[in-house]
Amino acid sequence: MRTASELLNTATEPFDSFEAYLDCYAEDVGELVNQYIQRGSHPDMDRYLYDPLMTYSKNGGKRHRPLITFAACLAVGGDVDRATSAAASVEHFHTAALIHDDIADEAEMRRGEPCLHLTEGEGLAINMGDLALALAVGPVIDDPLLDDTQKIRVTSELITMTRRTVEGQAMDIGWARDGRYDITPEDYLVMATHKTAHYSGAVPLAIGAIVGDGTEEQIQALRDYGLRTGLAFQIQDDLLNLVGAEEATKKDFRSDITEGKRTLMVVHALQHLDGAPRARLIEILSSKERQPEGLAEAVELMEHAGSISYAREYAEGLTDSTKGHLIEVVAPSPARDLLIGMADWFVKRLK
Repeated sequence: MRTASELLNTATEPFDSFEAYLDCYAEDVGELVNQYIQRGSHPDMDRYLYDPLMTYSKNGGKRHRPLITFAACLAVGGDVDRATSAAASVEHFHTAALIHDDIADEAEMRRGEPCLHLTEGEGLAINMGDLALALAVGPVIDDPLLDDTQKIRVTSELITMTRRTVEGQAMDIGWARDGRYDITPEDYLVMATHKTAHYSGAVPLAIGAIVGDGTEEQIQALRDYGLRTGLAFQIQDDLLNLVGAEEATKKDFRSDITEGKRTLMVVHALQHLDGAPRARLIEILSSKERQPEGLAEAVELMEHAGSISYAREYAEGLTDSTKGHLIEVVAPSPARDLLIGMADWFVKRLK
């Protein structure tokens, strides 16, 4: 298995785009982080735990979280080999979050494949998610390249990240359970910041800088940058679920409506629609609607309220406003350029 420094030997050279960086390394970085999924001491441990989790993790998407951890480490002049365990920990936390989230949402598809709780059963899927949570800390604790101070600090970051993500998830699930339609855009931003922005942006960048021996100013600048761009990432994710050009042929297209998600578009629309249109949107969101016509009607209501445009402009504003301080604090380099490009990719990407 190649080391991170061998794998990323071209990351110090300019890429045409952040997406090109992801496309270049996603598969190999997936192998790098999956080496932490071990084998069991009995064949049935592999059958019911390690093998299905490995199969699930191999279908890992763009791997942007470990790759921005590496980029942050490089941007502060660090050794990416010392960032491998931190990058893997964030990615395995992401796996755990997806497994548990799909169970809570009664979802059916994940990255074009049936969800793990449908193929393996809910009990085993929960157990696999629990193992992935253990892998969100274990690699860092066992890393011989990190000193004890760094291990403690990175572990503390990961634990706090976990708590914040769970807090956001509690809000998201609780609103749906209680039929809450009094949610404001400000409420949504708190939820999404906790549920997504910390683990999809702020913490990967911060821990990359920590293990790269960045200054406190650099660590904080990267954290702040990741927090705002991570929030934009979630808003864009929600937009893609409703209007993404490539989503129309996927079975999870517009599943956020079926699940009654209080996305930024939904809460904005509920504030700006009155009478029958508002009542109709609530009716669709409450009915677990799956028919394409009903889903399309909900999107039309949000478009009529200006909510799709509002969310898109809000996400773009987040990324446009956050680049300046990072440029001031982190010295010019190809790695910094990648991170600047990350902000644009977060709001312009297609799934």
